[in-house]
Amino acid sequence: MKYDNEIIFCIVNAGFSEAVMDAARQFGARGGTVLRARGTANPESEKIFNIKIQPEKEIVMILCKKELKEGIMHGLYRSVGLDTDGHGIAFSLPVDGVVGIKEFSDAKSDDKAGADGGDKK
Repeated sequence: MKYDNEIIFCIVNAGFSEAVMDAARQFGARGGTVLRARGTANPESEKIFNIKIQPEKEIVMILCKKELKEGIMHGLYRSVGLDTDGHGIAFSLPVDGVVGIKEFSDAKSDDKAGADGGDKK
């Protein structure tokens, strides 16, 4: 199966979602969705990594074309990565279908159904 789209998840300390989007936009991202979250790291991790773990987090989900993924992820690492105050991590997953966003939708499947999901006449 061919995947043309990716979803990038970037988990950062609370208050850094705008920095995530600023970095991602520099590499072609058009928008994202922010979710509030709470981290559950082990207190031993603070000692091992020599960092203070902030439990309040933000998860930014960014849908992008596959060819933009590497640039966006490298930009995120430089701007909000573990060596910054954002203490962010990012990972991506392939997306095999998208509806609701014309830029990402599969044109073939859009042509098969009308706006209400029924057959075009």
